[in-house]
Amino acid sequence: MGHRVLVVDDDPTVSDVVRRYLEQAGCEVQLAADGADGLAAIAAQRPDLVVLDLMMPGIDGLEVCRRIRRQLPDLPVVMLTALGEEADRVLGLEVGADDYVTKPFSPRELVLRIRSVLRRTAAHTAHPTVSAKLTDAALTVDAARRVATMGGTPLSLTAREIDLLIFFMRHPGRAWSRSDLLDKVWGWQFGDQSTVTVHVRRLREKIEHDPADPQRIRTVWGVGYRYDPLDEETGQ
Repeated sequence: MGHRVLVVDDDPTVSDVVRRYLEQAGCEVQLAADGADGLAAIAAQRPDLVVLDLMMPGIDGLEVCRRIRRQLPDLPVVMLTALGEEADRVLGLEVGADDYVTKPFSPRELVLRIRSVLRRTAAHTAHPTVSAKLTDAALTVDAARRVATMGGTPLSLTAREIDLLIFFMRHPGRAWSRSDLLDKVWGWQFGDQSTVTVHVRRLREKIEHDPADPQRIRTVWGVGYRYDPLDEETGQ
């Protein structure tokens, strides 16, 4: 893949296995044994993606992810969570993780998830001429630069949130199921549909005037979601 990946995990066995598989996939891998070391490594040399364990002593994965999002909102984060702990997985997505893999996990699955996140991020950058500028009333998205603004003010969107917003804006007026969105935006043929639900909720909080009564990303009951551009004159 030719990317720099930072693995932050306090379990040296897990870190070593992940490192070996990622190196076999062509990645340059750096390891950090805890949250503090992980944040220092990110500050010293920004990686292309972070693999982040949820449960660590000291600064845990959730807090690390929060700090990453405040400083580097578009840095992809794949979180490692305990098997069966749905609340932890959802919480990880809520604080800004782009994806998650549950422990115990297949290292090959983790590599595939990382490939998916990096591929979709690179795809938007590699094709800047295709609908590069998207506008919806005060909302503007530069798909080539992967930057969104509202009335000229930059929006702090994660890599997956910008993917989702670009997809919605390029396909207005059509209802998409959660499984459709997992396939089109995440590149998953199957997966936990709560991933979509959480990302839609986070995106609404950033682009809707009233997230409780969304005017852009509307829920289509029994189907999923539909993006409706606002009227440019009324803003509704």
